[in-house]
Amino acid sequence: MTNSFLIRFEPTGESFDVPYQQQTTIRDLIEYVCKSAATSNANSDDYCLTIDNNKELENNQTVYEARLNEPNRFVFLEIWLKDNFDFKQYAETKVLLKQWMSTIPETEMLTTRTTMKIGKKQKITTESKFNRWKQSAVTVVGGNGKGQELNQLNHPFGIFINKKNNIFIADCWNHRIIEWKYDTKEGQIIAGGNGKGTRMDQLNHPTDVIVDQQSHSIIIADHVNRRVIQWSNQKQQVLIENIDCARLATDKHGYLYVSDYKKNEVRRWKMGEYNNEGIVVAGGNKQGNQLNQLNSPTFIFVDEDQSVYVSDYANHRVMKWRKDTKEGRIVAGGNGQGRNRNQLHHPQGVTVDVFDRIYVADFGNDRVMRWCEGKEEGEIVVDENSKGNQLNYPRGLSFDNEGNLYVADCDNNRIQKFEII
Repeated sequence: MTNSFLIRFEPTGESFDVPYQQQTTIRDLIEYVCKSAATSNANSDDYCLTIDNNKELENNQTVYEARLNEPNRFVFLEIWLKDNFDFKQYAETKVLLKQWMSTIPETEMLTTRTTMKIGKKQKITTESKFNRWKQSAVTVVGGNGKGQELNQLNHPFGIFINKKNNIFIADCWNHRIIEWKYDTKEGQIIAGGNGKGTRMDQLNHPTDVIVDQQSHSIIIADHVNRRVIQWSNQKQQVLIENIDCARLATDKHGYLYVSDYKKNEVRRWKMGEYNNEGIVVAGGNKQGNQLNQLNSPTFIFVDEDQSVYVSDYANHRVMKWRKDTKEGRIVAGGNGQGRNRNQLHHPQGVTVDVFDRIYVADFGNDRVMRWCEGKEEGEIVVDENSKGNQLNYPRGLSFDNEGNLYVADCDNNRIQKFEII
């Protein structure tokens, strides 16, 4: 029985060897290519997943929509493709899951643009193509100089992108949260914007924002006020007090994670249950550079397994802490401050794709790096030499549903979009 899937795309020759895990999902394997909405229905002993960009399914089917922020159906042992799979037109395709992967022959589906192979583990002979994003960015927010008008930003930090590709921005030095709807020329203030202060309707240097889809609210790291605060329809509630909050994250199980840059730790709370001190899930052993320590942690990302990735800012590394472990491991950097490909310079934004590749806003080097776990060096995704689109102290990172990369270009007071190729 194989322990991995191989996905190979032609004509680029790009290959991905995806390890089999209990948490591997159909979407992990397919959505990267098709970029379409994924729906599925149960069908007797087989499990059928239908890819249909228009969601026009047959009548009388029980539909499960695999949203990005919800649990997805799992691939257990076997997968192959049936019928025509047209990546360009997102033709409806059925994927059947059977009992034993060892019985499935390798298949190759040809289309006008690409070949996809899914089957038994093979040796990968072609390295992943490095440049999959246009190096010429599009400014989608700001770019009109530093200021407090609705078409301006003043040192954006964390960003959050929802399903509609609306961008939520912690506009730090304007002490406000801005929502910038897709393809518009200016944003709207949805929190703060009443000057710097401690009142409930004020913020003081907010550094991160996330959207709670269930409560239709936003949660903010109100940095200088040392509180995590929730805004909903202009109503405010302090969730966590007396915390030197740096950044925020949530997981699919309904937990909120907060990095504390002074205590050098990350804590976790069950959302809605904040009348406790939370649980330390990374660091918490004073400032230091050992594997059980952090030094001024900033951005965090939590994966499907509740592993926590931490930008360990002053240690120039990214750490991964698996659930219920006492120490982390270095997954990016960790070789001192520098700009070699095995180094980082005060890392900030961090996110992880469905293939466990780690993307880091390399703040002091004005670039975005990608690291594959276990590799000694990273790849430069976007750097300061990108023609006409230099970054100046990048902070927040995020992807949209189509795989386009967004960067909070902090000192240029804008959000840059690097379109996937």
